[in-house]
Amino acid sequence: TSITSAKIQVNGVHLHYQQTGEGSHAVLLLPGMLGSGQTDFGPQLKSLNKQLFTVVAWDPRGYGKSIPPSRDFPPDFFERDAKDAVDLMQALKFKKFSLLGWSDGGITALIAAAKYPNLIQKLVVWGANASVTQEDVRIYNGIRDVSKWSEKVKKPLEELYGHKYFAETCEAWVDGISRFAENSDGNICQQLLPDIKCPTFIIHGEKDPLVPQAHAEYIHKHIKGSRLLLMPEGKHNLHLRFAEDFNREVENFLR
Repeated sequence: TSITSAKIQVNGVHLHYQQTGEGSHAVLLLPGMLGSGQTDFGPQLKSLNKQLFTVVAWDPRGYGKSIPPSRDFPPDFFERDAKDAVDLMQALKFKKFSLLGWSDGGITALIAAAKYPNLIQKLVVWGANASVTQEDVRIYNGIRDVSKWSEKVKKPLEELYGHKYFAETCEAWVDGISRFAENSDGNICQQLLPDIKCPTFIIHGEKDPLVPQAHAEYIHKHIKGSRLLLMPEGKHNLHLRFAEDFNREVENFLR
């Protein structure tokens, strides 16, 4: 089946999304920092089972093709993304749906699952964290300067945004997410985890250089009945690098 691209007005902005498949189980893919459906989920849009699932990948406001507005990082940017994501799926007339969230998109998905329990069927998160430690801040500052990124990771984002927007938004993200470290326990959404009632699957790459494994273990411990899968060779982008294994695990969980 082909992949359609469109925009729809949600909460005063025009959100861009891609959609494919005709299955009865709707699934929303939530990208990471600076990400879009196109840059973050190629293998999932292409290969997730189109008979079982209707797959939607969105570009959060200020990312991908959901510009304008420009991306900003107020203290509630994760809550804003969670509301946008849920409202987008409702605008597309999906009554219930599952969430697959990567990195920042995983944090957004955790918040959405906790706050809108009647709408969310199942939840899969990977490379996500519910708090920010001083160690995390050190890691974030290590990626602040995009000129030091590998060509492979940098190129698609420079093509999508142009160098200036890409570089400035990355710096703004580092500042925005680092502010959570000032909260008690570095809290982003720790208090919401016990509110997540849907079946939850947490995947973590044991070689993830951006998100220490303790984050995945914390989320697993605080979401009742959740399942944790550790991928020994997985890094932060395990769903791209090991797309076949990842897709298979996720499909089995969502069935």
